[in-house]
Amino acid sequence: MDVLFHNVRELIELAEKENKLISEIMIEQEIQMSGRTREQIFKQMDRNLTVMEEAVERGLKGVQSVTGLTGGDAVLLQNYIAKGNSLSGDLLLDAVSKAVATNEVNAAMGTICATPTAGSAGVVPGTLFAVKNKLNPSREQMIRFLFTSGAFGFVVANNASISGAAGGCQAEVGSAAGMAAAAIVEMAGGTPAQSSEAFAITLKNMLGLVCDPVAGLVEVPCVKRNAMGAANAMVAADMALAGITSRIPCDEVIGAMFRIGQSMHPSLKETARGGLAATPTGKAISKAILDNGKLESIKSLQQ
Repeated sequence: MDVLFHNVRELIELAEKENKLISEIMIEQEIQMSGRTREQIFKQMDRNLTVMEEAVERGLKGVQSVTGLTGGDAVLLQNYIAKGNSLSGDLLLDAVSKAVATNEVNAAMGTICATPTAGSAGVVPGTLFAVKNKLNPSREQMIRFLFTSGAFGFVVANNASISGAAGGCQAEVGSAAGMAAAAIVEMAGGTPAQSSEAFAITLKNMLGLVCDPVAGLVEVPCVKRNAMGAANAMVAADMALAGITSRIPCDEVIGAMFRIGQSMHPSLKETARGGLAATPTGKAISKAILDNGKLESIKSLQQ
């Protein structure tokens, strides 16, 4: 079945021509492609939003992964924010904390919503539930945030890649950060074109990011990469709302990401054979995990 848009340029042109939000264009595309009603589609996305909210709340209470490699950092950030002397600003750090919380829940075998993957699942909900406290959106607007994110994720998935194994972490956290930035702009009252600029600014500053999970687990450095993805998205959204544009068009940035992913060495694409996974400490952690699950050895390495 024909889709309403194939790339970001077509998406923005359609939104501007029909004077509609990007989220509305994505909803209409879902209706056309799936044959389901608007109510059915909204109900499913509402469920996704609930899963995200529950993951954030659980992570902010403190969780620990089985390996002990990750957990508790979201709580540390919230405690730091509460002191009132953060350098980066409370809103940005709140987004970072909630992104970390989500990925810590993922590492602890909890339920999350892949956006667009499990390894990059923290960025979209992290930023959404942070800006919620500032913009006070309705439930519908929060659901639309996810549709806007999905519109850009749809383009990336069909024109490049959202897989770390295929394109490195730029394809996962990079895409997630761009999706979040675009959605933040719409929720803040920006134009469809500004959402496009926010996505482009975000992704082009994450180009070349490799996928190098220590011991092959979605923990190190994945959790902290979601943190930086959330921060990147927040700043890029502000830049776009300020009127700053990307000199390289959004679709060309996505194309560049795809080509960079193709040229990456296999050791840097989720194989745990390069990058941080190949450092002395990375190798030691991997050996401790694989050597009969000696978790105490991991804890000693962290001290």
